[in-house]
Amino acid sequence: MRNITLTQALVLDAASCAIFFAFCVGATATIAALLGLPMTIVAAAGWICLPVTALLAFLAYKPSRPLLAAVVAGNTGWVLASLVVWLLHFNALTTLGHAVILAQAVAVELFVILEWRGLKALGAQPSAA
Repeated sequence: MRNITLTQALVLDAASCAIFFAFCVGATATIAALLGLPMTIVAAAGWICLPVTALLAFLAYKPSRPLLAAVVAGNTGWVLASLVVWLLHFNALTTLGHAVILAQAVAVELFVILEWRGLKALGAQPSAA
């Protein structure tokens, strides 16, 4: 994990968001049934990922401290929201649902760590005069 650059982390995060969007929006009913979640949660999660994908792709091309800080905060919020969804729907979730919610929360937390490191590194760079 130490050798992953900020650009690589952002590209991987963008790709995972794009895939999440495609599955959650393209197969809402199927995903909801497989996970044991309401369709509205699955669809909302997918749609949230669409603009985030574009932002992450932009940041991979042109890093910006304020936007990267927003991404770190947003990803942290996503992890917390995932845990809330997991707890609120605990009894309705399928085994796959438990696994997917927890696995994606851990994956997003890894992106938080990588992007936070990148944010700190951007702050440590001398400004161009």
